[in-house]
Amino acid sequence: MDPQQSNNQAAEPEKPFLSIVIPAHNEEKRLPPSLQKIDAFLKTQDYTAEVVIVENGSQDNTAAVSKEYAKRYPYIRVMEVETRGKGLAVKQGMLAAKGQYRFICDADLSMPIDELVHFLPPYAEGYDVIIASREAHGARRVGEPLYRHMMGRINTLIIKLFALRGYEDTQCGFKMFKDSVAEDLFSVQQLNGIGFDVELLYIAQKRGYSVKEQPITWYFDPYSTMRLVDDSLHMLKEIFEIRQNWRKGYYDKAQVENSQP
Repeated sequence: MDPQQSNNQAAEPEKPFLSIVIPAHNEEKRLPPSLQKIDAFLKTQDYTAEVVIVENGSQDNTAAVSKEYAKRYPYIRVMEVETRGKGLAVKQGMLAAKGQYRFICDADLSMPIDELVHFLPPYAEGYDVIIASREAHGARRVGEPLYRHMMGRINTLIIKLFALRGYEDTQCGFKMFKDSVAEDLFSVQQLNGIGFDVELLYIAQKRGYSVKEQPITWYFDPYSTMRLVDDSLHMLKEIFEIRQNWRKGYYDKAQVENSQP
């Protein structure tokens, strides 16, 4: 072996066991306490990890706050995606992540971070994707008004009727993917809006990946921007877009590879 090649290989950074990907739009206030909790949690674990913050077209100081934390904690990386859309931010972050397991994590940390252990081995063995569920048996919802719960159930009914059966909660913002599965699914993701969760699970189901719905404790965030009528109609529109994309072959691996610039 060429000594130079050997030196280059030795210099490559270790592949982290876990990547935590945080999409962040106008999160200058909620992000710092969440990052502190994540740091405290990671200090108790015996594996390597990285945190990828994807700043997404914020009008506040989210980017500056994220970069300040990246200076303090070398395992934090910051990406800036100017085009708005949670789906786009998550896609960019998951494809940039290097971890063997890649975890989508909402910036509000409405799921206690210590529950992340249930998304990793040995709990993850035999599964390609694990999605957090506020509705699965054993889950707890804390502080959520009844009308907000009903909003979520209406969206779930729409998803079950027109896209995915078998899941009680596709929209919770905490999901784990094995690295190869993440690279497969996110490389063909088309949607930038709220329907990207359904899109990914739809493709995963078509691909035959094994998906587990993990019950969690979830704390209601009064600053959530969920809207009953607008979000339900938008979800329905995106579901039909997903079905059309599948029929047109947009989720086919060869199609995606050939369409790359």
